[in-house]
Amino acid sequence: MRTITVKGIGKISAPVDTVELSLRLWAKEKVYDEALDLAAEKVEALENALKNAGFAGKDFQTVGFHVNAEYESVRQPNGGYENVFAGYVCSYDQRLRFDFDNKRLGLALNAVAESKAQPELNVAFTVRNPELLDAELLQSAGESARLRAEALCKAAKVQLGELQKIDYDLRHLNYNSATEMVMDGGPRLAKASRAMAVNLNPADIELQDSAVFMWEIL
Repeated sequence: MRTITVKGIGKISAPVDTVELSLRLWAKEKVYDEALDLAAEKVEALENALKNAGFAGKDFQTVGFHVNAEYESVRQPNGGYENVFAGYVCSYDQRLRFDFDNKRLGLALNAVAESKAQPELNVAFTVRNPELLDAELLQSAGESARLRAEALCKAAKVQLGELQKIDYDLRHLNYNSATEMVMDGGPRLAKASRAMAVNLNPADIELQDSAVFMWEIL
């Protein structure tokens, strides 16, 4: 049986419909319990500020928790260095997700600033249901492959027969817009939050994937 094998490349774009704030809050203290308590207080302060701004508790989740002993290299009188205990570092990785809206984003950033928690902050723009994009992307790859196969068969004066095989390697795709924001949670954040109400227009999410198709040639 004669066959033709073609790689189909799917390309789609989709508008942003979801905002995801990644917030890392941390505390460093010499005493273990004090580090945990201070970090927990920051999380609670941030959660309360977000609730007061109208965000539901279910939208604010802990996605990571770490406690580590930290050491510093200290030079000794003899010229050598010694690792000296510097304290316990406790960190919470928090995530806030909500439907994209410039006004709500401004409210969220303002709440973060007013909480005084001063987290490390990253804002990503994404989609709520990426599996819907997966289906559209694979369909695009299939259509691309068939068009190429038909064009090649026409040029070779043969006919495209039944589909015999599809090879597809599942891979991780980035469902985030190329637009991102990275900033601290300090006083400058309050000023930035006011601009969010009108100025932000995230770029569409661009996706590409591929699969290999084999048809019989008649």
